[in-house]
Amino acid sequence: MTSSRCTRPGAGTDASPAALPEPLPVAHTHPGTKPAFFTRLMLHSASLLGIRESAGAELLGLAPEHLNSDRYRTPSATNGRIWELMTTKAPWTEVAAVMTEQSALGRLGPWDYLITSAVTPLEGIQDAAHYLAAAGDVRSHALLVDDDGYEVTISHVNDADLGYEAANAVRSYILGVVWRRLCEARRSPVAPVRVALAAEAPHRHDTLAELFGTRAIDFEHRVSSITFRTADLSAPGPYGQPGLSALLRQNTEQSLARAIPLRDWLDLFRTTLKGAVEGDEQDVTLVGTARRMALSSRTLQRRLEEHDTTWRAELETARRARITRLLATTGQTTDAIAARNGYADARTLRRAVTRWTGRTPSELRRHPAPREN
Repeated sequence: MTSSRCTRPGAGTDASPAALPEPLPVAHTHPGTKPAFFTRLMLHSASLLGIRESAGAELLGLAPEHLNSDRYRTPSATNGRIWELMTTKAPWTEVAAVMTEQSALGRLGPWDYLITSAVTPLEGIQDAAHYLAAAGDVRSHALLVDDDGYEVTISHVNDADLGYEAANAVRSYILGVVWRRLCEARRSPVAPVRVALAAEAPHRHDTLAELFGTRAIDFEHRVSSITFRTADLSAPGPYGQPGLSALLRQNTEQSLARAIPLRDWLDLFRTTLKGAVEGDEQDVTLVGTARRMALSSRTLQRRLEEHDTTWRAELETARRARITRLLATTGQTTDAIAARNGYADARTLRRAVTRWTGRTPSELRRHPAPREN
């Protein structure tokens, strides 16, 4: 599923309907992953619920070099497992409340400010729906905004079973965060007209009433949603500045374009290998790469075989990407590039480049291939 955004009725103050963002390229939405900052937020919330850090030690994407850099995106399967661990420690309603409480303004990166800095809260939540990939996984989640001129309904769509407690926590958390951001955009509370949850009713509703700012909550709906009066979201907010939303959209798109998704083990391996190759290590070895991934060299080779590839093929691909980039974008000599990339001499490098591209290094310098996104 993908995020969607409705037309802004009545001519938007910050941008006309014709100026609304184009759909993001699929490659830039990084399905199957979530931003590292969101995973850090989840791990912190999990610790508050009494879950030890070691409980998720085997999960992909939690190595410090990936987790602590917002350039990376963690596998959604890892985030899903953390949600499951949290719901083994506390009811899903409490998990949603803890996550929402920890999601203070700014903890969800630029996505938060798309909502709070728009000219109106309605325009802000429309932007947030369009750029859902900046905070979550568009493969399994979508935000839909429907404004009929009287009421605005913000729906969170995913197809997990109503009895799956981790999914119930996720659904409630997302609507809870949306309510908070809209209140912050207005700088005052905004009362929902109603809330519908794709979840079985819990024994007590107190936590959810506080989470959504209302007791008008219905359960066992096909789609979770929160509804407001259009008038409450269409008035200019105190933080809105004409033109600021366009800058935030541009920044969000650039961040998504630069992001490095870690969907599975092979992504993690290739990122580790690229780091070694890009780090000017002349002798990039299987043993050294395995050590960085906390694996034995034999296990690393077996994993590569399971993914229908080999160490030699992966190393050559990584070196090819770097060398062709250096030839196209720098003035370094062929000898220098060969020395920096583990080749015996410039002649060996020239043969490799010709085999890869059908062109000599000199030809690549004169006519570089288009850069890939």
